Amino acid sequence: MRRLSLWMREHPVVGDSTIAALVLLLDLSELLVGVEDRGVPPWLYAAVGVVTVVPLCVRRRWPLASAYAVLAGLALMVLTQDGAMVRVAGLAVCVSVYTVVAYAGRRPAAPYTFLAAVVVACQVLFKTPTFDDRGNAITVMAVVYVLVAAVCWVLGEFVGARRAYNAEVERRLRHLEFEQDQQSRIAVAEERNRIARELHDVLAHSVSVMITQADGATFALHGKPEMAEKALRAIGETGRDALSELRGLLEVLRNPDEGGGRTPQPTAAGLRELADRVRGLGLPVELRLDGDFEVLPTGIGLAVYRIAQESLTNVLKHGGRDVRAAVHAANDGERIEIEVLDDGARREPTTLVSGGNGLIGMRERATVYGGELHAGPRTEGGWRVRAVLPLPRG
Repeated sequence: MRRLSLWMREHPVVGDSTIAALVLLLDLSELLVGVEDRGVPPWLYAAVGVVTVVPLCVRRRWPLASAYAVLAGLALMVLTQDGAMVRVAGLAVCVSVYTVVAYAGRRPAAPYTFLAAVVVACQVLFKTPTFDDRGNAITVMAVVYVLVAAVCWVLGEFVGARRAYNAEVERRLRHLEFEQDQQSRIAVAEERNRIARELHDVLAHSVSVMITQADGATFALHGKPEMAEKALRAIGETGRDALSELRGLLEVLRNPDEGGGRTPQPTAAGLRELADRVRGLGLPVELRLDGDFEVLPTGIGLAVYRIAQESLTNVLKHGGRDVRAAVHAANDGERIEIEVLDDGARREPTTLVSGGNGLIGMRERATVYGGELHAGPRTEGGWRVRAVLPLPRG
């Protein structure tokens, strides 16, 4: 039954044609009892009925055009028949009143209902043979027409309001689906950017350290084998640390709902360990921490660590020989300020500011938490990276 109802909604002409066929069949059945008392030839009687009823077949597709075609048929019926008797085909006007109210609205329905009343009144006034009969006919037709038109109007209002409500619900559902789709796309894009930042931070730092140590081991292999051995040991440790971080990150991606067996993400509390590790690679690092960095929101702590890690990685890659670095991080309870300085070789601003994913990733990390990051060459030589991350209140 539900499938039939849905099919009828999708094919309104079929249902409307069924209604029109039923009305027309009832109207033409009067031919069986004769229509001579109305002074109308059978063929004209049938033709007028067809002209009046057939427009109902497209009443929902073209409500106004169909309604006025029915009204024209009713006017033709009044002109061609004798007497004020009402044919079954006249019910098509009632169906049209309902249709215009439900599918076109009150404004076009009001003049249509008035014109239909005028046609009915003309039938009563000009087709009633005597004055007494005319008075009685006017009274009866007025009462009947008002009642029928009122019922059709109220029914049309109800159906029209229901259609408008259903249309609004469907519109809101489509809008909600669109919003959910957009939110899903944004969430996926943000997650992809986060994963890209994590992969870049892990790989860029570790691979840069390994390349630097491998180059140093190559030069020291024959002259200072103990330094070469130290460099190779550092390469192995760095590679194992990078592999451990990558496994933890991939485990999160494979099993997002499981909580155990993962390598914890670094936080701002690991800045001392980071400085010690970089010092072991031959880069002198001065570290100064002001404030508490042990208890910070996980995301902000990770962002502070990654910004310092990426900045020191850039010093290793681009600082040149005999470079020194300084890391200063401060927590005043309202914001985190981290600054990384080096005195390496002077670099052009366009070399790093506009290219590379390192600075882009650092800026994205700062922006995610409502902060800002600036990077560029220092006047006295070297490079400076400064980031400010506000802490959440409460």
